[in-house]
Amino acid sequence: MSDLPRQARVVIIGGGIIGCSTAYHLAALGIDEVVLIERAKLTSGSTFHAAGLVGQLRNNANITQLLGYSVDLYRRLETETGLATGWKMNGGLRLACTHARWTEVKRQATTAHSFGLEMDLLTPAEALALWPIMDISDLVGAAFLPTDGQANPSDITQSLARGARTRGVAVFEDTAVTGIDIDGGQVRAVDTSSGRIDCACIVNCGGQWAREIGRMAGVNVPLVSVQHQYMVTEPMDGVPTGLPTLRDPDRLLYFKEEVGGLVMGGYEPNPIPWAEDGIPEGFQFQLLQPDWDHFEPLMSEALLRVPALQQAGIRELINGPESFTPDGNFILGEAPEVRGFFVGAGFNAFGIASGGGAGMALAEWVARGEPPFDLWPVDIRRFGRPHGDINWVRRRTLEAYARHYTLAWPHEEPEAGRPCRRSPLYARLLERGACFGEKLGWERPNWFATEGERAQDQYSFERQNWFEAVGREHAATRNRVAVFDQSSFAKFLLVGRDAEAALTWICANDVTRPPGRLVYTQMLNARGGIECDLTVARLAADRYYLVTGTGFATHDADWIRRNLPDGLDAHLVDVTSANAVLSVMGPKARTLLEALSQDPLSNAGFPFGAVREISVAGAPVLAMRVTYVGELGWELHVPAEFAVNVYDAVLAAGAKLGIADAGYRAIDSLRLEKGYRAWGSDIGPDHTPLEAGLGWAVKLRTDQAFLGREALLEQRQSPLKKRLACFTVSDPDIVLLGRETLYRNGERAGWLTSAGFGNTLGLNIGYGYVRNDAGVDQTYLQTGQYELEVATQRIPCTVHTGPLYDPDMERIRA
Repeated sequence: MSDLPRQARVVIIGGGIIGCSTAYHLAALGIDEVVLIERAKLTSGSTFHAAGLVGQLRNNANITQLLGYSVDLYRRLETETGLATGWKMNGGLRLACTHARWTEVKRQATTAHSFGLEMDLLTPAEALALWPIMDISDLVGAAFLPTDGQANPSDITQSLARGARTRGVAVFEDTAVTGIDIDGGQVRAVDTSSGRIDCACIVNCGGQWAREIGRMAGVNVPLVSVQHQYMVTEPMDGVPTGLPTLRDPDRLLYFKEEVGGLVMGGYEPNPIPWAEDGIPEGFQFQLLQPDWDHFEPLMSEALLRVPALQQAGIRELINGPESFTPDGNFILGEAPEVRGFFVGAGFNAFGIASGGGAGMALAEWVARGEPPFDLWPVDIRRFGRPHGDINWVRRRTLEAYARHYTLAWPHEEPEAGRPCRRSPLYARLLERGACFGEKLGWERPNWFATEGERAQDQYSFERQNWFEAVGREHAATRNRVAVFDQSSFAKFLLVGRDAEAALTWICANDVTRPPGRLVYTQMLNARGGIECDLTVARLAADRYYLVTGTGFATHDADWIRRNLPDGLDAHLVDVTSANAVLSVMGPKARTLLEALSQDPLSNAGFPFGAVREISVAGAPVLAMRVTYVGELGWELHVPAEFAVNVYDAVLAAGAKLGIADAGYRAIDSLRLEKGYRAWGSDIGPDHTPLEAGLGWAVKLRTDQAFLGREALLEQRQSPLKKRLACFTVSDPDIVLLGRETLYRNGERAGWLTSAGFGNTLGLNIGYGYVRNDAGVDQTYLQTGQYELEVATQRIPCTVHTGPLYDPDMERIRA
């Protein structure tokens, strides 16, 4: 190999499967001057000891698509490069041993159908025909994905590396990173043991070392190392070479065939972290000592599933540490802290399955400045303040590892590392029966228990124990008045003499309102996709107040900062922790607040869409007349030190009005009835406002230029290929959760993006995009006969193209 170059366009750090895949795909895109550096040898970190199972189905369509790309790549890679990959499309079998697990598997099969994957439900006898060496006495059923498979991790990585080299990528082994030069928030260079490389782009594919590498650049990569063990047997009688991979989640196990024997591993409920004080120097092509005592419970379960293991010879027990993340999803994307610093790490032991697709997505992101499609579930910007504490990250990660094969209950909440972030009202709400959920570290009331109820979720695939409580809170909001603690909202100020000009460019709606007015708007990418969905309130000529969802704090701040036009005097300031938020909502909201404030609150004096500072119970409050529940109401943005007093006063004044505390699950039920969209499910970067029915919130009738305008103007010239609609099911015994397959006239047409129960209407409600390449207009929507596939069963449903509740907004504007 030639000497290390002194300059490169892109430097990839890490020679595992993710780094080599990224290099391969950058080269395939025609990007030149790409350098890959590896501290030791290719695959020497965790790739060489990966088990090599390749499954595709996830609970997000685009992540499933990304893993499906891996399969397509692995099928052709050997032919392209001439290096064997060990790829076998032998299918994947998933077992269910309980009725709850069988319900989960059936819902997974429906999700697969929604995303275009073949997944067949099998009887125990049919499963045995595919996997003849297992005991099926406890099986309820199974599912089979014929396009899943397995591969040799090292061989695939070397094949990708050859493909990258052939197209001009320079690969340097035994080259360690010693420092990263950042100037003005932009990558400038990488210092290595072999010299310095000037560059404007770094891709951190460092595996377990990715957090340490990130720290060199001032970037947080929240992952930790966890020990992961699997056993390899000698060849066994009766093990066919085409045996599918097998996942047995009720026993916490997975299996694959290897040279006539079995590989067996699993996910223990008590995982063991590794390298808590740092990864030892020189750790390469190394394994940890086998821990048979820790592996013994998995071994006991394996013997019950495969009795022939009792006579099998054991070749080795591999204990190889791998990187895991706090939510079980991997990490991709450009870091919000530094421009030009990308991350592809934390693959939670499915790096081989993800490797092809993750490398493709990272390469696209680097080359074109955005991912090929919405990758929010794995976007590095999903993290926030709690993720800077490695101890918190480790606690949450170990919990996620332990839950890898446990039942994935609807609405399940994490428990580790809580409470972390608490609103000023946390103690008050706890006393009043709040059952809290968690979002980005924030404790948020999901629902409230009354006397005789326990404020704790009891998980089920049927109606859960909070269903009636949410119905009460919903009814109070619709008929009387309710108070919601929404202090976790992400809140920002955009300040500067050019604040209006800056927001005019990045907002799709018209923000050139006078001070004292607010507007609901999206921020779009150049393709017209929805990157942010938020409220913008104008406080002064040079000051705007922005409010967005709790989980989008990092993402939205990063998007805004990156897209503010150069040269303008406009600065974004995070003020999330300064203000608590009390949302007082319901037909009696005005009556309640008039008892606490001398400021005008009539419809004429404080109309819908207004924002102003008022006094409530002696506190200065920024009041915003806006709603996400479809009722008259105000968001009260209260300085944190006044929050408890204002809350107590609201409860006291509301007592005679029948006020109720209400939580986020009631909000979801209320917004579904009103047709309000949720970013991350109903809308996102792959959906335009025109497709999502939000064209009314876009300033296309003006001559104002804004990011995404040209894409929308172009889209208007042709029929839309997808359009969001509402679907209802009247049978109360049906439970809609989202991802149910949508059929129009018997043909698959999409899936539900979000769903729940509307308590006022007494209906199951879901939203989803109806897709048709020839075009989807109102006539097309309304003339079809629709069904939803729910846990593999077809259920008739009714389509709606407008809000189900208060379509004329009379209640909101009362």
